Amino acid sequence: MTDTKMNGDSLNIAAQRKQELKQLFPSAFTETKNDNGDIVETIDFERLKAELGEFSELYDNRRERYGMDWPGKRDCLRLIQEPSRATLKPCREESVDFDTTENLFIEGDNLEVLKLLQKSYYGQVKMIYIDPPYNTGNEFIYPDNFSESLDTYLQYAGLKEAGGEGRKWSTNCANEGRFHTKWLNMMFPRLYLARNLLREDGVIFISIDDHEVENLRRMCNEIFGEENQIACLVWEKGRKNDAKLFSVGHEYMLVYARSITKLKELGAIWREEKPGAKEIWEKYSELLERHGNSHSEIENDLQSWFTSLPKSHPSKKWSRYKRIDDYGPWRDRDISWPGGDGPQYAVVHPVTKLPCVIPEAGWRFSAPEEMERQIKAGLVVFREDHTKPPFRKAHLRPIALEIEDGGGDDEEEGEGLATQVRGSCIYKQSQVAVKYLRNLMGAKLFDNPKDHVELKQLIKYVCSNDDLVMDFFSGSGSFAEASLDAAKDGLITSFIAVQLPEPNSEKEKSGKAALKNGYKTIADITKDRIRRTGVKIRSEVDGQLDLENNQILDLGFKVLKLNQSNFKQWQVPSKDATDEELLKQMALGLDYIDPNASQEDLLYELLIKAGVMPTEKVEQISLAGHKVFSIAEGSLLIHLEKTIDQSLIDAVFAEAPGQFMCLDSAFQGNDQLKTNAVKTFAAFNSDKQGLDRIEFKTV
Repeated sequence: MTDTKMNGDSLNIAAQRKQELKQLFPSAFTETKNDNGDIVETIDFERLKAELGEFSELYDNRRERYGMDWPGKRDCLRLIQEPSRATLKPCREESVDFDTTENLFIEGDNLEVLKLLQKSYYGQVKMIYIDPPYNTGNEFIYPDNFSESLDTYLQYAGLKEAGGEGRKWSTNCANEGRFHTKWLNMMFPRLYLARNLLREDGVIFISIDDHEVENLRRMCNEIFGEENQIACLVWEKGRKNDAKLFSVGHEYMLVYARSITKLKELGAIWREEKPGAKEIWEKYSELLERHGNSHSEIENDLQSWFTSLPKSHPSKKWSRYKRIDDYGPWRDRDISWPGGDGPQYAVVHPVTKLPCVIPEAGWRFSAPEEMERQIKAGLVVFREDHTKPPFRKAHLRPIALEIEDGGGDDEEEGEGLATQVRGSCIYKQSQVAVKYLRNLMGAKLFDNPKDHVELKQLIKYVCSNDDLVMDFFSGSGSFAEASLDAAKDGLITSFIAVQLPEPNSEKEKSGKAALKNGYKTIADITKDRIRRTGVKIRSEVDGQLDLENNQILDLGFKVLKLNQSNFKQWQVPSKDATDEELLKQMALGLDYIDPNASQEDLLYELLIKAGVMPTEKVEQISLAGHKVFSIAEGSLLIHLEKTIDQSLIDAVFAEAPGQFMCLDSAFQGNDQLKTNAVKTFAAFNSDKQGLDRIEFKTV
């Protein structure tokens, strides 16, 4: 075992700040050759400025350094900096448990949606899974002109009449010269914005096939940082017997951390339950009740049970857990240090009183005191004499003393509660998910859905209770169902699902079936799948409480739809603007609110743009005869009626929220009332500190 010596130098502030900067902007770091010919890592300051929204002529005209480049990449960075002026419109009639659910389904172009979610969900998402369109030469739709993405989407979704050049949705086919470029331009800004939403300990899983896996890996290395790649999983979905050379039936799943450093700081260890372990424990419990503390009788019956199991039974794999002690079933396990170079010290045999032979790799425990602790607990079993090393017990349900300090494990099982570490390969026939979805929906409405059971296992593998998960290429809704289904197993997560309302096509068999069943768009299929999943799970749990968390399972979802802002945008007139155009812009100052917008439409736009999660609890209260929306238990009050008066202002002071918002038009041109309100809030805040202050805003 090697010792780690402490560096006697003080903290290198520059190196520390450089590392912090790299965590924020990994793409601004590159490799160059210094005067000595050595390859060194440097900061690309022009790229850093571009990341911060400052585009210089030098950045536009220079030759690119080492890194991934393609036509349009610089425009992608500009697109990322362009704010969205859209809104998310609430849709109660398509939602389930609208007022109480923590789950979101957002219908719209995911690029605009990701921009809108930046304020509310920056650094809040634990896990993102996406299954983006594969660049196979088949058509996938994308906006031709990213700078007009909202107008493009509104026209595509039939929410706005078409007009103008470049505002159309096009396709990407293998015979086009910019085949890879178009796909990269579609993916880069979405992944960049997605990274912002991840928590420091967050992770992203991206499904992809052979056509773009290398480009995707290089793109992710730039966006997330090469050091943050966790794994490249392989999902084997079945053999194609009609293949001429090799059957390529697999896909990949790239896994990146927001910060691998943060995961290490938190001591993150991912484990999953061993399939079949639960059944073994249940059998042991049954035998314990029958035989009491007679370990030998329990062992005999347990071994007979293992023998009787068919080969396909998941518990058969764990038949080594056939020995019994006071802690339950256990098996023998190696006691040497994983990987070699472990500690060496004397361990005395209890009978011969001589030191036992030390394993070639060294002892599993770093210190003699820890070894002695394990021996006293009965977790170390000695051989007949000292000529062979002892072995250690590994219990099916490990006790606290089995927490070891010897680093990683070279076996497939881990040290958790009947758990194991996942391998990098997933074996699951794709037809399983196809048949399941067909049975759930009553017809085959979607080609190649992802397997929600496997996605559920991934959620359970990396997430904890109350974590937020996200999928912004939702497709049929497999990931949303996976999140809901995990709740049955005791893991409560909330989800955000985003899906484009892509029309179902008569040209495809599944699209024709979808249209026949009343689903105009893929988003319609997604929403109905989530509804059906909720009904299915409710029938399975029969309204039971999640006892561990003392709460009812949240099987609802709130539907929001991307739309143009309810507040008309003032645009600076050009020098050549006509009098008619100037008058039109001036009129916006008088009538700047969409007359068709409901108060709830306005409310949700303000929540999103104020950085409040749209799942936050909203209540309607009455103050001084006015209807007011109270958000987050009164921390934010929003008044959206057409008139306001001094009595309401006084009532707001009595409530003392952290923030109060109202329409500027509600003052009805009464400048004195508005000025008094502003001065009153300012005077109130001058004597207050922190949370006691009231932030006053007009819209």
